[in-house]
Amino acid sequence: MVEDVVKELGYLALGTRLKRLGERLQTQTQVLLEQAAVDLPASHFPVLAALERLGALSVGELTAAVGMSQPGVTRLLDRLEAEGLVRSTQSADDRRVRTIALTKSGRDLISRVKRTAWPMIERAVADACAGPDQPLLALLAALEEALAAAPLNIRAERLRSGEGSNAPA
Repeated sequence: MVEDVVKELGYLALGTRLKRLGERLQTQTQVLLEQAAVDLPASHFPVLAALERLGALSVGELTAAVGMSQPGVTRLLDRLEAEGLVRSTQSADDRRVRTIALTKSGRDLISRVKRTAWPMIERAVADACAGPDQPLLALLAALEEALAAAPLNIRAERLRSGEGSNAPA
């Protein structure tokens, strides 16, 4: 068997390992969606869920809500609009600002997947994450907060200067 170099590199390749894990989760989530007769990529659901939860949003607000790049969100919105799941309206005040909202079809889809597919996906992922003393979601939230407070370049500079990694931002 070939050594899993990414795994063995530890923190050095954590980003690559998390990306690989994310891709695996999305692929396996897609299987569950297909079993529930949902014909939409798993990657589309965070945007739809944000619109369902928060209501109509500008593209910028939606980008912030899901933590994706603006070009990525814009491409996704074009696909969702072509599918008839969202509608886009231009602001009367600023033609550069688009407001995105779910259509009736989009609301119906979210309602259906919230009853059928999402509970099983949630339980299956939670089952896969069971085990560690600290819940994985709490650890991920702490990592996200730590990187937002002090990016790696700031941390590296602190370590080089001997301040340690726990110095205030």
